[in-house]
Amino acid sequence: MGKTMWSAVVAGGAAVVFTGVAAVPAGAAEGGVSFSRVTVNGGKPIVVGVEEEVEVPASFRMTTTLKYDSGPTVFPYRGKPDTGDRLHSAVMTSDCKVVDKAKGICDFKEWLYIDPRHLDFGNEDAGTWKTAARVFLAGDASDTDTVDLPVQVKRATRVTVNASPEPVAKGKTITVTGRVTRANWDTHTYQGYAGRTVSLQFKAAGASSYTTVKKATSSSTGALKTTVKATGSGTWRWTYYGNSTSGAKSSTGDYVAVR
Repeated sequence: MGKTMWSAVVAGGAAVVFTGVAAVPAGAAEGGVSFSRVTVNGGKPIVVGVEEEVEVPASFRMTTTLKYDSGPTVFPYRGKPDTGDRLHSAVMTSDCKVVDKAKGICDFKEWLYIDPRHLDFGNEDAGTWKTAARVFLAGDASDTDTVDLPVQVKRATRVTVNASPEPVAKGKTITVTGRVTRANWDTHTYQGYAGRTVSLQFKAAGASSYTTVKKATSSSTGALKTTVKATGSGTWRWTYYGNSTSGAKSSTGDYVAVR
């Protein structure tokens, strides 16, 4: 993660020894292991704030009749899977759930942990990562495979809202303000996110969903402000839909009664 390798802390993942198969000798060529059905965070972007460690669920299937010592694991990486940056501060892997003992097929669950407070974690880590899978075989050998699965890592955003006056007469003007901020992983603070297109949404009293009414652009400090006509009672909120490096976020709702 960041500029240097993070050391994985692997719990569980106890090796299942399929009898009658010799271990790969030290220094042997990679091979004899395949990974499939890999998922990371359910296919959703990994959104990270400035303080809280994030737990990222993953799952995969490994097929091998070779003996292995530890792991296996899947992990996001940049550069080369064996020597590049890896995106985790710790990894926990479940024990093998045997699917087919004769063929050496196991299913695993995994939990990746990302701590934004780590020294090597910074804003440059937002964006697209690749995915690799690795298992350490008996005899100090290992097998690392790349997986065709891009992983999006995004900086968390926050959005606030305030609609006034409350209550308001029908036909009068409602002023809706707010602010959109984004996690800065270098300073561990949320800072105003300028120039963002943010949707003002309304949910009428008794309705079950929001509808976009208009859009506004955040100021240099991330401030939002617009006006609308009071047509009926309901709840107002701002929604930012995110981008390739920033997560999507909606504010809480602010209810305004129209009389």
